[in-house]
This record gives sequence, C-alpha cells and structure tokens, in this order.
Amino acid sequence: MTTANDLQLNDRGQLRHFLSVEGLPQALLESIMDTAESFASVTEQTVKKVPLLRGKTIVNLFFETSTRTRTTFELAAKRLSADVLNVNIATSATTKGESLLDTIRNIEAMHVDMFVVRHAQSGAPHFIAHHVAPHISVINAGDGRHAHPTQAMLDVFTIRKHKGDFTQLKVAIVGDILHSRVARSEIHALRILGTREIRVVGPRTLLPAGIESLGVKAYYDLDSGLEGVDVIIMLRLQRERMNGAFIPSEHEYYARFGLTGKRLAQAKEDAIVMHPGPINRGVEIDSKVADGSRSVILQQVTHGIAIRMAVMSMAMRHDSGEKMA
Repeated sequence: MTTANDLQLNDRGQLRHFLSVEGLPQALLESIMDTAESFASVTEQTVKKVPLLRGKTIVNLFFETSTRTRTTFELAAKRLSADVLNVNIATSATTKGESLLDTIRNIEAMHVDMFVVRHAQSGAPHFIAHHVAPHISVINAGDGRHAHPTQAMLDVFTIRKHKGDFTQLKVAIVGDILHSRVARSEIHALRILGTREIRVVGPRTLLPAGIESLGVKAYYDLDSGLEGVDVIIMLRLQRERMNGAFIPSEHEYYARFGLTGKRLAQAKEDAIVMHPGPINRGVEIDSKVADGSRSVILQQVTHGIAIRMAVMSMAMRHDSGEKMA
C-alpha cells in the first residue's frame, strides 16, 4: 500500500512534495526550520534574492482566494530567483467545464517545475501530486478542512524562535478547531516536535468529537484552557466553511472565547500570542492584544516567506540528489 510519505518523500528521504506534516520525521521538520533560518537574513539584504531556483518555473494555482498566502508564496519564489505564474482560476478553463486534470496537463505542457495548490476540496493537492510528471513538485497551500502544512511550519518556526525547546512547552490552540485545516496541521507538527502539552479550546460545537485521539487535551472554558500556557494560537472563525448555527452570535463568541488582556493574564507572563490571519478583531481577539507586546502575529507573516523559501528549495532538489546545507 502506498502511504502519504511514499508520495511526499523520495527514496533518499528527501522532500518531493509537501502535502501534509502528518507522519513526517522530526528531523525533516527541523531541517525545514533550519533551512528557513538560513533564508531569514535574505529579507534584510539590499538585493533580496538568492539564485537557488533560477530557471525554474513555479505556478501558483489557487482555486480558493487567499491574498496573504499567495503573496508570500510568490515573494518566496521570486527571492529564490524562480519565474512565477499566477493562474486566475476565476477565468480559467476549469470554470468552462475543463477538468482539474486537464488544467494540470495543459500547464504541465508549458514545462513548469512546481505547482503551489490551494483548493476548497480536501485531497486536491494529493490528487495532483499523484498525476504530475516525476520532475514536478506539488506544495499544498491549503485544502478544504484537511491541511495547511506551510502555515503549521511557519507557526512552529515562530514558536522555536521565541521559546526554543518544544518538550517544555504548553500550547493552547483556541477557536474553531472543527473547520480549521491550520489547527490539524499545527497539532501534527507540535506532536512530531515533542511538545509537552497541546490544548484545544473552544465551544463544544466547534471541537471535533474524539479530538483527544490526536494527543490533545480539550477545554471548553477559555480561562482554564489558558492557565499556565506558554503559547496561545488564536484561530479565525471559519465562516465560509460553516454549515449551520455553530455559535449563537459573534458577540456571544467573543464574550466567551475572545482573547482579552484579562484572559491573557491566565497564561504565563512571557506567553506569546499568535494568529494565522486574517484577524477578526473583536471576534477572536481584542485589538489591544493583537497589537500588544506579546503578539508575534506580524512576525508569523515575515517567517512565512522564509519557511516557504525553505520548502520550495528543498522540494526542488528531490531529483538532483543534492542535500540542503
């Protein structure tokens, strides 16, 4: 039987596609973060480019809109000196009846090297990875409720920059766990890295049944869920993925699960506050907390470029046998 990692890794254990963090070895996640660390200084240079992917063509194939994610992938690719093609799915042939596979085959015929795929259907990037030519890599930029691996990696990279050893940390992920592909990917990444305790906090209607099977502790009260934690990750309410009345109102949600300065006091004094964005101010988090001294939300955005540079550069080397420094 073919496993997910048979698809993601080549026979030397190097990254070929990056579709999910689930099941990846700890050493590989640490290698991605170490490589990102080496790219972090590029953004501070006068010329913000390295020649690693010169002559390569990367296609941003976004079937679901996301300005932030697409922009950081595009910047990351350009800083690696790759050529970037952004395909406007709203006007593409897929809206005229052409199948997803037809679209991939036609773009593939233009001799491209990588697809960065965002899709509303879970599993779409895996489907594409199964069908592309051997030299092409596929990066999952978010699929349905399933996974958002580069977001998880930039989040754990941000945590490592501030906190170091994961084995001593208590991390709380707060909000709409049920609809969040980010939460799923973060839980897998944090577990792989040996995080001491992972908590998920939210109303019962937004926590999946049996979530404890992923190795987390469920809390239905924000104050108790934040008590003594080192890291707080607030999630966006996934309105576009909700089907029905999961919360009475946004006002009620904020009253019970919004992160305020008073609630932040339940965590450790040096706890950091994170959010994958975009933020719904006054719904998930108070503006004073989002913009406060313990917030690292904008640092997450900056680190996203370095992480995506790392993932793309590592995946593009799968055919050459080279190893990243």
